[in-house]
Amino acid sequence: MAEPSKLREIPQGYTFRPVERTDFSNRYIETLKVLTTVGEISAESFDEVFSHWSSLPDIYQPHVITNAQGVVVATGMLFIERKIVHQCGKVGHIEDIAVASNEQGKNLGRAMICRLTDVAEKAGCYKVILDCAHRNVGFYKKCGYNDSGVEMSKRFKE
Repeated sequence: MAEPSKLREIPQGYTFRPVERTDFSNRYIETLKVLTTVGEISAESFDEVFSHWSSLPDIYQPHVITNAQGVVVATGMLFIERKIVHQCGKVGHIEDIAVASNEQGKNLGRAMICRLTDVAEKAGCYKVILDCAHRNVGFYKKCGYNDSGVEMSKRFKE
């Protein structure tokens, strides 16, 4: 595996930054659609969610990677859970890792994971966890993560 600092590297001209309100019209939604069903999201709905995230910055830390033109090409969400266990510790949860189809193969997903992991560590989290499909386990192992359990879910509606 490459040394950790190399895993965080992104191509020249690309930028890792927090999500901005204007990202709704900057391919944020289209990039997420590479990952999963998003549905029809209005600018007003996005603005409402963005305002919620912004009101709780110690919990919600959505980030993007933009290309040289400033267009969103990768997404990732870190949210931080306060616990009672581990002396009222914090756990980072990584979600919604997506890379635009035309930008895949540039290690942007790996850079996003590594950088969100750094953000969690700097925030004082004692661990970071994520869920993934079995087909993606190898990718996350390359990012330094270990298989440590089974995800269980119950969906209420699609």
